[in-house]
Amino acid sequence: MQDVLTLVLGGGKGARLYPLTQRRSEPAVPIAGKYRLIDIPISNCLNSGLRRIYVLTQFLSVSLHRHIAHTYKFGPFSRGFVEVLAAQQTNENSGGWYLGTADAVRQNIRYIREDGCREMLLLSGDQIYRMDFQKLLAEHRDNQADVTIGVVPVTRDQAGRYGIVRIDATGRIVEIVEKPSPERLEGLRTPAVELQRRGIDARGRDYLANMGIYLFCLPALLDLLNSPPPAVDFVTQILPRHLGSHHVRAYLFDGYWEDLGTVRSYYQASLALASDDPPFDFHSPEGVIYTRSRNLPAARMLGAHVSQVLLSDGCIVEPGARLERCVIGVRSRIGRDVTLRDTVLIGADRFETEEERATNRSRGLPSLGIGDGSVIERAILDKDCRIGRNVRILDRGRRSDRDERYYVIRDGIVVVPNGAVVPDGTVIEG
Repeated sequence: MQDVLTLVLGGGKGARLYPLTQRRSEPAVPIAGKYRLIDIPISNCLNSGLRRIYVLTQFLSVSLHRHIAHTYKFGPFSRGFVEVLAAQQTNENSGGWYLGTADAVRQNIRYIREDGCREMLLLSGDQIYRMDFQKLLAEHRDNQADVTIGVVPVTRDQAGRYGIVRIDATGRIVEIVEKPSPERLEGLRTPAVELQRRGIDARGRDYLANMGIYLFCLPALLDLLNSPPPAVDFVTQILPRHLGSHHVRAYLFDGYWEDLGTVRSYYQASLALASDDPPFDFHSPEGVIYTRSRNLPAARMLGAHVSQVLLSDGCIVEPGARLERCVIGVRSRIGRDVTLRDTVLIGADRFETEEERATNRSRGLPSLGIGDGSVIERAILDKDCRIGRNVRILDRGRRSDRDERYYVIRDGIVVVPNGAVVPDGTVIEG
């Protein structure tokens, strides 16, 4: 693993995750109460013995930079690092912005060459999964591949959302199609018997989706980046036209994997973490998922009813509250007789003092958190929201996307943006 350098793509604008990406980049979006999405690929690397990691950033990157700087620190006698490579203007590139995955790597090729690595691992920063990259590397080397792509079996209904690959009998990729149309799908199907031969029970999952995990041999990477005509993206431009000239293989993965690129996928994956049998464990024998240490006090619950809830550090839940299937982020304050159902509350960046709360109330400004008597169901409340008393956020089955004064609706989910103020008695019907 000492011969592998990792690049994590952390610069995504994340338009489909708006408004969660209104003030932060996609990999900086909080998950599971106390983590950020970027923690997952970095932790997978650390648990696999990968210690040299660059995170490529460009969009609303301040909070992501701060999180990485405060979280991932190595001793002075270690070769390990987790460092940010921000998009920048250079003598060769006056524009500076990354135009695609290949362009992001190309603009930072100097650091890859200087590292002296044998392979380069390229990861996405907006997915939730657990993978031992040592197994990926072993298969890549055993097959003498130029490029190995992580793939996961998905159903036909899911296939249209991903890049789908078709493999031959040896596991070599012979076709890649990004978000194929229904008429293209049948030709991309992988027979169940072929998956069974590779130790995977298909269970109706007849398509192999690109996970956004790429392991390159350095010579092949340089050759692909320099091959004409100029291209900025690996999966849509470079790799499909070089499947015949380069040995591109699929690494089959059959564990839990979710791409959290939309509000709906983020919401569903978040609530799944609060279920009786969560599909993903942040503290596992396979390795913990690391995040920033905040030195917060334990959560306090003062007579609440709680069922299927992730409750983070520093929270206060006052008497009479009822929480059902919720994720509650750090420093959240939930008032008396509040009802939360199927809700993700991301939390707050700071505590308010009692004096501040009293002053805000005298000015008609709700305190950070959720005011007494409010009822909220099927919603996402972003960080530092101020929800007044007796507010109603209710799911009425209206699925059309729209932007309103205090909230937006995306994928049928009510989202209250970062720092929003919802006055006492407001009624929001999604």
